[in-house]
Amino acid sequence: MSVLRKLWRKARDDRGVSMLEFAGFLPILLLVGMAAIQLGLIGYAANQAGSGARAAARVASQDGAGEAAGYAAMSDWLDAKVSAPKGGGDMTTATVTVQVPLLIPFVGEGWQVEKKATMPNDDDG
Repeated sequence: MSVLRKLWRKARDDRGVSMLEFAGFLPILLLVGMAAIQLGLIGYAANQAGSGARAAARVASQDGAGEAAGYAAMSDWLDAKVSAPKGGGDMTTATVTVQVPLLIPFVGEGWQVEKKATMPNDDDG
């Protein structure tokens, strides 16, 4: 009788099952983590684009090199385009477009974030 009892216990042993469950869930967990980091990168790119646009508009409204100020206000590793022409009239508008870095390579071509800032022109000139 004890041999049958040992065989029955061995057949019902579930050691290692939790490891298999974790191994099956790990790809989903990694994908959710990478998506969260990607959302953070989108927010960071938007923040940097806004900072660059404000700096470019401020300097361009004072007859300075707005594009250079826009690039200087952002992180160097971002792929950005700054446009800050001195506007005719009372206002200068700067536009910054930042290509969001992709962490997940199969999501497509990626996204662009565009921010604009408008500053009043300096009347001292």
